Amino acid sequence: MTDSPATRHGRVPTMVDVAAVAGVSPQTVSRVSNGSPNVEASTRTKVLEAMRSVGYRPNAAARALTTGRFGAIGVVAFSLSRFGDVKTVEALALAAKAHGYSTNLISLDSPTAGGVSAAMAQLAAQNVDGLIVVESEILERSSVMFAPGVPVVVTDDVLETSYPLVMTDQASGVTKAVEHLLRLGHKTVWHVAGPPNGNATRVRRDAWEAALVANGAPVPPVYHGDWTPASGYRLGAVLADRIPDEITAILCANDQMAMGLMRAFQERGISIPGDVSVAGFDDIDVAEYVWPPLTTVRQHFDQVGQLCVDLLLEQIAGRRPTPGKVHEVSVELVVRASTSVPPGPRS
Repeated sequence: MTDSPATRHGRVPTMVDVAAVAGVSPQTVSRVSNGSPNVEASTRTKVLEAMRSVGYRPNAAARALTTGRFGAIGVVAFSLSRFGDVKTVEALALAAKAHGYSTNLISLDSPTAGGVSAAMAQLAAQNVDGLIVVESEILERSSVMFAPGVPVVVTDDVLETSYPLVMTDQASGVTKAVEHLLRLGHKTVWHVAGPPNGNATRVRRDAWEAALVANGAPVPPVYHGDWTPASGYRLGAVLADRIPDEITAILCANDQMAMGLMRAFQERGISIPGDVSVAGFDDIDVAEYVWPPLTTVRQHFDQVGQLCVDLLLEQIAGRRPTPGKVHEVSVELVVRASTSVPPGPRS
């Protein structure tokens, strides 16, 4: 491609310059700049190459004057060390990109209302068209300040708000796992939960207890980890001496803790599932490749991300959401080799 007059004379290149180099109309350059899907792939490539050639950078303010939108979505997330949050943010970014939107992310370490409010204000100042709050385990729920006039979608039931909520049916998944283990013949199911104050911890712990009570099974004490394999490993060392006399089945609140638990058991000569059955939650990528392959509850993070973006785009387009409406994403139990019937009586 040849240089444009703007490049040769040192002025800021424009869409007209890009169009001249690419051999297309300025309207086509505008459509590519705005992320419009109505452009052939070969034409889009040619225009993007021309933009790089002349040094053209789309102006967000000018684009907003033309389209009424900035072409960006703000995302507030809390812990990118957790599998579920990472997969959700990834799904959000891919879904947004498919609609021509970029993603601006702020990750917070502290689960406070002040932190969320500040993050949303910061993103709103960056000229985003809408905001998505991902699984925020906020301690002071009632004092969150949302950016006025900016569309918002929230994942999981953690905020008292009139905005749309996208929730994974975690309780149903836990119930399925508990009932699977009880049907195998286990008298009860022990539980390794997440951090005591977490929202996901509470939902899964409450569902575990309710499922045991509904099936007439005793409710053993809860052991809390911190979602990491290391915490599962530490708890495995604590629980190992009670297998199989007291404990024959354990449901972990996520797969990572389940894997740490399994390693602790295996190092002590405890057979899985011969001596104890272990189940997890999430169905992370490696769950089917550990030994034995892990029975777990599969969450559909791709569906969560897609639904969040769809609901946000509806608001951006001017459609008023149903206040506080919950949009639920189903889960499924994936049975693998880590669960089986309880061991027979010792001779």
